[in-house]
Amino acid sequence: MPYFCAMGRKQTNKVIFENVTVLDAGAKGVSVAKAPEGQVIFIPNVVPGDVVDVQTLKKRKSYFEGKAIKFHSYSENRIEPVCQHFGACGGCKWQNMKYEQQLFYKNQEVYNNLKRIGKIELPDFEPILGSEKQFFYRNKMEFGFSDTRWLSDIEIKSEDQSLSKKPALGFHIPRMWDKILDIEKCHLQEDPSNAIRNEIKRFATENHMEFFNARNHEGLLRTLMIRTASTGEIMALIQFYKEDKKQRELLLDHIYATFPQITSLQYVINSKANDTLYDQDIKLYKGRDYILEEMEGLQFSINAKSFYQTNSDQAYELYKITREFAGLTGNEVVYDLYTGTGTIAQFVSKKAKKVIGVEAVPEAIADAKENAKRNNITNCEFYVGDMKNVFNDAFIAQHGQPDVVITDPPRDGMHKDVVEQLLKIGADKIVYVSCNSATQARDLALMDEHYKVTRVRPVDMFPQTHHVENVVLLVKR
Repeated sequence: MPYFCAMGRKQTNKVIFENVTVLDAGAKGVSVAKAPEGQVIFIPNVVPGDVVDVQTLKKRKSYFEGKAIKFHSYSENRIEPVCQHFGACGGCKWQNMKYEQQLFYKNQEVYNNLKRIGKIELPDFEPILGSEKQFFYRNKMEFGFSDTRWLSDIEIKSEDQSLSKKPALGFHIPRMWDKILDIEKCHLQEDPSNAIRNEIKRFATENHMEFFNARNHEGLLRTLMIRTASTGEIMALIQFYKEDKKQRELLLDHIYATFPQITSLQYVINSKANDTLYDQDIKLYKGRDYILEEMEGLQFSINAKSFYQTNSDQAYELYKITREFAGLTGNEVVYDLYTGTGTIAQFVSKKAKKVIGVEAVPEAIADAKENAKRNNITNCEFYVGDMKNVFNDAFIAQHGQPDVVITDPPRDGMHKDVVEQLLKIGADKIVYVSCNSATQARDLALMDEHYKVTRVRPVDMFPQTHHVENVVLLVKR
């Protein structure tokens, strides 16, 4: 039975529910339980099958948010997290769950979204494709500098007062834009990623370089980005809040001398309110301004602003499934919408008559054209523009009726005008790649009158997290 706790005036609505069984894994990586009166409770860092006492933290209209304060029994699907930062970081929320169960819940999420939101007839799902690498699979990581570190529960209990005065280089605490958790070892990106980050922090601290203060907008060191490629090439980019030539060159020279495997060392001076790079002038300090990734003999240049799937190995598997679903024979005109740097377009080009790629970001299209030239691909054409504006009747008349459309939109899905144009064009097949099955389901519902979903296969790009990609084949009715 629940009981109310005397926690002070501001906390009188907080409740403890005892012996609650965790039922399911929900959205955003949290798990789901039910209170005795049927209210839903969202709880982080627990696994379906755990039996816990839950202290509620927030009460919403139809659910609670809470945390487990006591475990009565543990789920058979629970495992020990390998990362020392698990629970505080928030990045790998499912690291305490067996990998086969992670795949089960990801597959279930895709099915539920397509069925409940899309309300469409579905074929039997093909088996979700798991990742061979479950750790150290990311090719891009971004870290923040902070002059006051966020203390974990263990650090607080240590009563070491000096810890709060030490700077941090790590990840933002979830839902706290100005709080950085110092990271010693992250299990997402292969070394020398950890070594580079830790050495930058050590050297900067030793040389009294100012770490950023997000609230006051003060300091020198703002962010660090590390990109790696399967070719072994490495990019490191430091974002400085202000120019200090002496300190900047001291740090950059030290990084380059200590890690000769870095093939691209770049920096940015960014004094604006946010730390996004896309409107910044990026300076090359040493090496090239890009790194090279390879896939089936194709080479793709990746610069600091490029979008590229952050799990290179699984990107290859995702593209193979996309190509298989397209069923190309060499005679088809293919449109690749939201083409990015043209990786999918070039990957399928050898089995197509012609591929037309469209993307809103001019720099991405410039990369796509350069990559096609590097790969000696002559049957790919790339165009810049907002999809809902460019993808019109005149464009179709100029470039030809597509036999197959491949679309890989951002998380928000396709604009309704793009969906309407797809229906108007009436390509025989549409292969829809999505990182958000909820918005994918919405778009599939809009197309259901004209297209039948004939194949579905989820792909796990991000082990230890709740994120999942999904590939759907639609065939014209």
